[in-house]
Amino acid sequence: MNLIIDIGNTSAKLAVFEQNKLKDLKRSSSSELLTTAQKLLSKFPMLSKVLIVAVTDLPNGLVAEISQHTRVSVLDREFKMPFENSYKTPETLGLDRLALVAAATQQFPKKNTLIVDAGTCITYDFVTAKAQYLGGAISPGLQMRYKALHNYTAKLPLLEPLDLTSYIGTTTAASIHSGVVNGIIQEIQGVISSYSSDYPDLTVILTGGDANFLCKQFKISIFANSNFLLEGLNFLLEYNSN
Repeated sequence: MNLIIDIGNTSAKLAVFEQNKLKDLKRSSSSELLTTAQKLLSKFPMLSKVLIVAVTDLPNGLVAEISQHTRVSVLDREFKMPFENSYKTPETLGLDRLALVAAATQQFPKKNTLIVDAGTCITYDFVTAKAQYLGGAISPGLQMRYKALHNYTAKLPLLEPLDLTSYIGTTTAASIHSGVVNGIIQEIQGVISSYSSDYPDLTVILTGGDANFLCKQFKISIFANSNFLLEGLNFLLEYNSN
């Protein structure tokens, strides 16, 4: 059994896998991360490997403490990847994006695949049917757009995401929702359209914290999987262990 710890910009996810099956999933703040990990190690004594990935600095003592119970790896650029990386600045490429591409090559082999990760930022990552990673794009995420409208204006309120009933906003609040939510939907659909024009057999995966909210807005065929990154990290742990 494996424990995957994904430390993001705003919170952490801890996932227990038995082979490829997700057995347990917890969310944690940075301050509670070690306690949450210890509870999972106690609950699942068969855990034999742990993989940690972080887009921020690792909490002090996390690796040392978990290492007392089982073998710990921290994802870095020395990990073997199941694809050719053609990114021109690989040293600047987020490790989470590498894990997403790894998941795509495992779950959709020999497919031209676009992964849309809707989290703090929205990232787009494209891997060809020949397992060649070409790159993608980064844009502001859902919450970031709401906060930007509030923080960089004098009077616009800070709102929580809301499903659209119309693309025409008849109040200020409705206009903000339309601008943010419809703006993201149009952006994603436009990006998909651009890739599809060059790769007609394109497979699209939507993942990330806002995947479930956004997927209801689409009228196109798309695979929604909010745990796709965790599955990719678990795959990479096994891929490098073998």
